[in-house]
Amino acid sequence: MKKLRLDDEKYIKEFLIKNKKSLINLGRTYTNKEIAESIDHTILKPEAKPDDIINICNEAIENKFASVCVNSCYAPLVTSLLDGSSVKTCVVVGFPLGAMSTAAKVAETNDAIEFGANEIDMVINVGMLKQEEYKYVYNDIKAVSDVAHEMNAICKVIIETSLLNDVEKVKACLISKAAKADFVKTSTGFNGGGATVEDISLMKLVVENKLKVKASGGVRTREDAINMLNAGANRIGASAGVKIIANQISNEGGD
Repeated sequence: MKKLRLDDEKYIKEFLIKNKKSLINLGRTYTNKEIAESIDHTILKPEAKPDDIINICNEAIENKFASVCVNSCYAPLVTSLLDGSSVKTCVVVGFPLGAMSTAAKVAETNDAIEFGANEIDMVINVGMLKQEEYKYVYNDIKAVSDVAHEMNAICKVIIETSLLNDVEKVKACLISKAAKADFVKTSTGFNGGGATVEDISLMKLVVENKLKVKASGGVRTREDAINMLNAGANRIGASAGVKIIANQISNEGGD
């Protein structure tokens, strides 16, 4: 495959036409353990209370989820509750709009990691991407990714697929890869839409094995989770993790 470049609009469009229906679907099934280990158990709604955070952490420990994903003010609480378990503390940065300054994102990242976060899920500046201010987007991601890596944490980049066309999705993934992030992630779950197998497949095709892919937004059933994993996702962000494992249908919104 020819190396994709940001300035090669013609080739990106040809790439999209060629790969639009080329889903990375292995058609395999997964054990509860495999699904659980891929889930970032998430609670990001603004009305979430400390008691809700405690409940989510207990569920994550019981089910051996990959992480608990929260807003940054809850990093100390989550870290203390998860101490001694295999579950990681994941904190969102620049959430949910991504439109704050890079310095603010870096400060939030630093603060979250100092309070125990192992993983940072940052939101890109969508408006700057759409304006083709690619250097700004690159510097924004790289600043967060660099401080995360310096402090032994990983960086996931939320590209907010529901607000992008396919060409923009490709470019967001290319910039994230160039900035040496660890993951690209579909959505915040707060701007309509959510993860689709088509987007996961496209993101995986673009980043190949250089970055991992996280499906987030609207993943509510076991079937949804399996479809995302088969399309190329390595992680699944979901507020319905327990119901996914129990094979129950959830009507929960958000991530």
